[in-house]
Amino acid sequence: MKRVFSLILTGLFIALSACKTVPITGRKQMNLVPDAMLNTLAFTTYDAIVKNSPTLSNTDARAQEVTRVGVKIQQAVETYLQQNNLSKDLKNFKWAYHTVDNQTVNAWCMPGGKVMVYTGLFPYTQNENALAVVMGHEIAHAIARHGNERMSQSLLINLGGLVLQEALKEKKAETQALFVGLYMVGSNLALSLPNSRMHESEADRLGLIFAAMAGYNIDEAIPFWQRMNAGNKNKMPEFLSTHPSDETRIKKLTALIPEIKNKYMVNLKTQ
Repeated sequence: MKRVFSLILTGLFIALSACKTVPITGRKQMNLVPDAMLNTLAFTTYDAIVKNSPTLSNTDARAQEVTRVGVKIQQAVETYLQQNNLSKDLKNFKWAYHTVDNQTVNAWCMPGGKVMVYTGLFPYTQNENALAVVMGHEIAHAIARHGNERMSQSLLINLGGLVLQEALKEKKAETQALFVGLYMVGSNLALSLPNSRMHESEADRLGLIFAAMAGYNIDEAIPFWQRMNAGNKNKMPEFLSTHPSDETRIKKLTALIPEIKNKYMVNLKTQ
């Protein structure tokens, strides 16, 4: 029993001592992994992916568009953080933008500003403004340290599993397996998936702000997600998904856009 209490106290201490604040939103989050360590891992992984992927050359119009949008979003992020005395949050960033010739409908940004866009996304974005909305969203994940938060959450869930196993060590193996299994399923439904959906909603908001500050027309977020919704043939209930449903996302974005346009949009683009 002493070991159980020791594990619980250790988990609480780690959780409380690792709290940070998400830029712009002010939400408290848990970051157990040093940013410099996570970024170094991300940079190594990104370089390996670039090396082993069919990336487009710098002369390809799609790659040029990705880089152009990425640099504008990057500058908007840097401006915003500087205005709010948060420039230190970018000290370990080494921005990079690559486009992969692959029909996967996806884009992502690793911790430290390493961005990858797949050509399968272009039929859905269709213009530079919509691409800016997507890239703003992905870059927002890195700015908000969502990767660190998810990794930290996983570490604490695993610690909770160890606590449970220790508490049940005198029970039959079947009983241990049942309760540990229920714990993992419950943690996923009650913590991991809701937090992942919250990250997506947070990145939606931050991404719109960054895209608007970069001068893009964020109204294009709505038709983009409508096209994504129309092309989504494998929908699952929202509570089982890592992402909000397309319908939920469109509803929230529709409510957010007027506020963000009024406060942040400059030099409206017409692409």
